[in-house]
Amino acid sequence: MAARLVQSLLLLAALAPSVLSQSNAPTCGDGKLCPADSPCCSQYGQCGVGAYCLGGCDPANSATLDSCVPAPICQNKQYTFDNLDRIVSNTKYLGDANSADFVSSGQPLSHNGQVLLTMAEGTVGTLLASTHYVWYGKTTARFSSGAGAGVVTAFILLGDSKDEIDYEIVGTELNSVQTNFYSLGVTNYDNGGNTTGLTSVYENMHDYEIDWTPDQITWSIDGKVVRTLDREDTWNATANRYTFPQTPCRVQLSLWPGGLPTNGKGTIDWAGGLVQWDSPYMTNGYYYAAFEEVTIECYNPPAGSNVNGNNSYIYTDKAMTNRSVEVTNDKTVLKSLLGTGTNMSADYPHASASASASDVETVPGLSGAGPGTNGQRGDNDTSGDDGNSGNSGNSGNSGGGTATGTDSAATGFVQGNGGMNAATHITGNPERVLKGSLFAVVVAIVGLCIM
Repeated sequence: MAARLVQSLLLLAALAPSVLSQSNAPTCGDGKLCPADSPCCSQYGQCGVGAYCLGGCDPANSATLDSCVPAPICQNKQYTFDNLDRIVSNTKYLGDANSADFVSSGQPLSHNGQVLLTMAEGTVGTLLASTHYVWYGKTTARFSSGAGAGVVTAFILLGDSKDEIDYEIVGTELNSVQTNFYSLGVTNYDNGGNTTGLTSVYENMHDYEIDWTPDQITWSIDGKVVRTLDREDTWNATANRYTFPQTPCRVQLSLWPGGLPTNGKGTIDWAGGLVQWDSPYMTNGYYYAAFEEVTIECYNPPAGSNVNGNNSYIYTDKAMTNRSVEVTNDKTVLKSLLGTGTNMSADYPHASASASASDVETVPGLSGAGPGTNGQRGDNDTSGDDGNSGNSGNSGNSGGGTATGTDSAATGFVQGNGGMNAATHITGNPERVLKGSLFAVVVAIVGLCIM
């Protein structure tokens, strides 16, 4: 099909007695707010503190709008990947966008000036999310995709509001690229486009560009415009609004398995079938997509914007429109993973305190993982060094679907607006939505991890 929305919970679940408390983790979305003691609603529809309050925190479904930490403002920059020094694990990032360029989930590897996003058997791949947000601008990513049935490569802009602008590549369609957009997480399967006739996107590097202004989105590949969307053409009379992305977004790069057996048939078919874990497209035990460079050119905020600083974005109301965003000098860095937007200085007890299990979630999708409430529990650093290493990716514990440490459980991530709090559909066949979403509800009950 020419279009699709990754409306999915990508699951790799593993039962562990130490994380059964996850069944009591609060959920959020569709107007259900987080409680005051776990105030931040992650993009995966669960409540917590720490990383829950950073990138992906949904202000509209958090306890209060200011539960989420202010988002680092757009920065003009060319990002290269000679090493992984500027990529930090989501278990360690505290909001300092000046010390890190991307936050990782899964197993990124450094190889020949590129970052490899890997996907080994028993994982749900790798995701990199930019630390700085983009509120209109030109974003370009140079990469070669993964290949193989069920293997999906994505370069998207994703807002905390669930606004989204996409490039997606299916691993069985290596001469074409799909484009898409969404507003506030509302699924409309008529939004997609398909560009064909490209030289192999797996064997060759291509430049994929998203030029986003308040009035238009232009998708270009290798300098050639392949699609244009005008804001005026997105008016939805039923919703009485323009369904046009208009809020600050993070840049997200990912490789994920659309062809998992737990996915709905429509998603598996769209992804080219089930993932084959003995495919010749695998190297050292993993699939990979290679990203060489990301460039961001920031545009000025829209005319009439509420600009009172130059450091961060915040939301002033739940409408999640241009007019909801304020540019401020508010700080973006937490003292620890116990912090929230309303208590950014929260810290762990004295180092001499005895270790104990956390009763509040600090990293989305990692129940029982991360440093815990006393800062003494093991982390989940999964960064790798060299794609040439013979054993760097052939373990089931190396990718985004697994976490390390005795108190951790398997994890996953949602690429795009497939969180548990996604809005209802406008049009389209519900079969296209991953049926793993229903499974995710069961998973949450028995204490499995959703990311």
